[in-house]
This record gives sequence, C-alpha cells and structure tokens, in this order.
Amino acid sequence: MPPAIAQAFRAAVNEAARHVGATAPNPPVGCTLLDRDGAILAVGGHHRAGTPHAEIQAINQCRERGLLDRAHTAVVTLEPCNHTGRTGPCSQALLATPVRDVWIGVRDPNPHVEGGGADHLRQHGCDVHVLHPTGPQGEIQAMCRSLLAPFAHFMRTGQPWITVKQALDATGSMVPPAGRTTFTSAASLDLAHRLRRATDAVITTGSTIRADNPGLNVRRVTDHPERAPRVLAVCTRTGEVDAAYLQAAQDRGFAVQVCTDIAALPDMLGQAGVTWAMVEAGPQLLAEITARNLWHDWLAITAGHGGTDHYSIRVREGDVTPLHLFPELAAVKE
Repeated sequence: MPPAIAQAFRAAVNEAARHVGATAPNPPVGCTLLDRDGAILAVGGHHRAGTPHAEIQAINQCRERGLLDRAHTAVVTLEPCNHTGRTGPCSQALLATPVRDVWIGVRDPNPHVEGGGADHLRQHGCDVHVLHPTGPQGEIQAMCRSLLAPFAHFMRTGQPWITVKQALDATGSMVPPAGRTTFTSAASLDLAHRLRRATDAVITTGSTIRADNPGLNVRRVTDHPERAPRVLAVCTRTGEVDAAYLQAAQDRGFAVQVCTDIAALPDMLGQAGVTWAMVEAGPQLLAEITARNLWHDWLAITAGHGGTDHYSIRVREGDVTPLHLFPELAAVKE
C-alpha cells in the first residue's frame, strides 16, 4: 500500500471519528479524495443519519474548491453504498467523477443491502482495492474495523456494542472518598465525557441514581449539535425511578428507558437504534453484566499519583475496539 494511501486512510478515519455518536443508526464513515500524485484534495465524513454520506461530502468539497477534475483516487473506510435510502448510492456518485481508483477499508457488513458498491465500481471500470486484515495493510484495516465495530455488531445481531467504563482507586475500590463523586484526574474526566459524546446510550441503575444523582450528559466537551436524543437506560428490578430525576434527565436531552430485566437490555436498546452504549454504574450491575457476558469491551481507569491515571482495556471477542479511536487509548491493552 503506497504511503499516500495509508495517510489518506488515517485522515478518513480521523474525520469519521469526529462524528462518532451522531450518526446512529448509520455507521461513521470517512472518505479522502486524492489526485493522481497522491495529494489530498478533500476529506469528508458522514455527520448524521439523513445527511450526505462521506463520499458525497468529499466530492462536494472538491467541487466547491474547483478541484473535482483532479480527483483520481477515493479512499473510504467503508465500502461505498450501492442502494438508495434517504440518500442516493455513493458508488454512482463516485462514478460521476473522474475517480477510477478506489481503496476500501472494510466491506459493508449490512446483509440487507442489495449489491455491493465494490462490485458495482469494478463492473464500471474502477480499480478497487479492499484492505487485508493481515500483513502490511493490517494496521490500517484495524483502524477501519475499530471505527465500524459497533455498527458491524449491530448489523449482525440487532443489538448495540456495550462498553463498560469503570473508575477505580489505587486499591481497586469503586467508592470515591467522602464528599467526592470521583477520584480520577481532570484528563480522565474529559475522556469520560468524550466517550459519552461518542456513544448513543448511557446505561446506569436506579441505585446509582439514588446514591449520586448523576447528570450522565456531556458537559466537559461540546456535544454533537442536532444529534438525536441520547438514550439513558435505567436498570431497576422494581421499575421505579424518581420522577423528578426522570424529568430532569429528559430536560438534559435524554430519551429515558427503564429496564427491569437486564437480559432484555440489548434488545431494548437495539430496537431504539442504539449501536454503541456505555455502562456507568456500580459493582452490582457490572457483576450482572459480567455474569451474562453482555459487555464487548471494558475500560478500567485506575487513579494514579500526581494526576496521572492508568488505563487498561479488555476486549471480550476479537481484536478491535472503538475505544482505540481515542488517542490516549490507541495503544492501550490489558
């Protein structure tokens, strides 16, 4: 793979990652257009469902800059669509440009679409390259698979990818010191809010609400503008949640759902169009999620000395996690 293509993939992944948390139930996708010499002309990303896809965003940028006639190569994190939904097929849009060389990070995991964009592009004269998961292309393809992991899981199962975020002190306790609600650093708090912004739902419990009255909304960073309401899933066996808290959560922009059966939680969230959910709760719910294998990756943040925390990540199956889209977590493993 030429260095210019690798650079273009990184640019496309980074652009797509900026919109993770706003695109559900669509996947986050990035597209880079290059000229014949490998110079980047434009980088587009899908912003949210119903808006132009990444390929169209990049094409429109080129057109506005008067550079479309120089477009030669398209680098896309996900196979261009070849069907009409709320927007037209991106394979057709690419064929309407001078692009005749297309690099694809991951084939479309959606089993319900008719016909693949890669095949359609090949049939109409394009050279199409799909990255291999091993060898020199493996690292770049892993970036694309990390970006797509929640959507790919959602397409296979109809259920969301579930991330557990667990904060611990140096002794392994989840209980903050008296008078505080956390013991992690400011940098870890910022990371937690960026994670909330990237997910479609937050999962908590009635006991966590009673103990901490948590906001669970995005505050330390700017949330995605005009995104669909984020789901707040409250797990409680009794089905009872303080009415004032529920109203306040709705006022903060949440679509609240109450779950009385933890086993039904993935289906409940999937039916709401949630592709990626994050658990923010105490040890009792984490134990139940562990016992039922409902988690897909697990981020442990352990408070360190001098404001430097330690991060570790477990992945239940496979080798990719959307957590690796975050720079401070890109190389973190258990």
